[in-house]
Amino acid sequence: MTITESTAAAAAARGTGVTDSSISSKFDEADLQQKAKDHLWMHFSRQSVMEDGHGVPIIVKGEGHHIWDSQGKKYFDGLSGLFVVNAGHGRQRLAEVAAKQAAELSFFPLWSYAHPSAIELADRLADYAPGDLNRVFFSTGGGEAVETAFKLAKYYWKLQGRPTKHKVISRNVAYHGTPQGALAITGIPAMKEMFEPVTPGGFRVPNTNFYRAPEHADNLEEFGVWAANRIEEMIEFEGPETVAAVFLEPVQNSGGCFPPPPGYFQRVREICDKYDVLLVSDEVICAFGRIGHMFACDEYGYVPDMITCAKGMTSGYSPIGATIVSDRVYEPFKHGNTSFYHGYTFGGHPVSAAVALENLDIFEEEKLNERVRANSPAFRSTLEKLNDLPIVGDVRGDGYFFGIELVKDKVTKETFDDDESERLLRGFLSKALFEAGLYCRADDRGDPVIQLAPPLTIGQPEFDEIEGILRSVLTEAWAQL
Repeated sequence: MTITESTAAAAAARGTGVTDSSISSKFDEADLQQKAKDHLWMHFSRQSVMEDGHGVPIIVKGEGHHIWDSQGKKYFDGLSGLFVVNAGHGRQRLAEVAAKQAAELSFFPLWSYAHPSAIELADRLADYAPGDLNRVFFSTGGGEAVETAFKLAKYYWKLQGRPTKHKVISRNVAYHGTPQGALAITGIPAMKEMFEPVTPGGFRVPNTNFYRAPEHADNLEEFGVWAANRIEEMIEFEGPETVAAVFLEPVQNSGGCFPPPPGYFQRVREICDKYDVLLVSDEVICAFGRIGHMFACDEYGYVPDMITCAKGMTSGYSPIGATIVSDRVYEPFKHGNTSFYHGYTFGGHPVSAAVALENLDIFEEEKLNERVRANSPAFRSTLEKLNDLPIVGDVRGDGYFFGIELVKDKVTKETFDDDESERLLRGFLSKALFEAGLYCRADDRGDPVIQLAPPLTIGQPEFDEIEGILRSVLTEAWAQL
């Protein structure tokens, strides 16, 4: 029996990986795979998978926290698609409101015109947002929202008569998107080198990975102050009159779910105020319940100058993104002939905006934010049971957003080299977890981690199911090592 066969057998014994023949009978698997091989270019993926004849999983159905492939096999969606389907799959009312809006007004741009669903959604987002973040600029996704914030920050300072403030600071290994401007903010060199030269002006500081903290950081609070002070150090080094904004995720995604230490964001806010630098809270992943609030900055007690968001706003039922801006940043655009020459054809699409409003109704009716806050400690404690495995170095995260860092040695925290990581993550774990019935993310943009961000509707039985699958597959991974 092969590695993956034994993993699949273990999954079958747990009752996962069930095949639905009624689904498989609807699809010609060979035909779909051939068409994909001939014409489909997947995102962030190795096309060689199809060229080598192995084929790719073709997902055809979702319901609750489960998805099914074209062969009828059932999987636990442990990543909400891609941190997106927060309210769960198969919400009929979201499909119905999309159809209704499309029948009434299928499309109209926000270029000097408006439509009711965008107006109502902007009003609602402003109501949810903290402080004086009252203006909403719509886009179609998270990368565009970050791109918007970057351009707006630079233009804002020009309008203030301070045109040299154009640099931006972000954290090591942080991902902020792939458009040219957002890519300059992204802190992952390997994702940028093939596109260089990228937009200039991006500078990096340490992230909040306490597991890999410097030896002199004796406790979490001290480490948080140390990490925040590196932002001040960078601003002073580059010159305050050259720095426009600091971009930070509430919980950093890339690298494996780095939560902020207590007091970290309060110190960052002080630093930004001291040097007159805008603070952008990139909540493309963390907003809309992932951390138990509509906006995660509320959880950590800070008010940014801008919030970028997307993904969970519609739970993925239609694409949308937004940049929410403070009154201070909006002020120069209120008067005269000043315009922000920036926009997207489909930004604030009427169907997407209508779906977002209905999705947010679901959040409130079912108290999904409250559910996450109540259940997050149990999710954490369930995952922390995996600490007895020799391959598990750290379990970290917040809300319904956790990362499990994998190590060669728990005592020394020795990580895997590039070749070992390649064999572990791509050669075994990604496929083995999926075959065991769990869709999640094995990521090596920093040290090797498994990321989990399931739909917000699940509870203890599902936490136990996730832990069981992970335990089985990670035990086997260690045996192979």
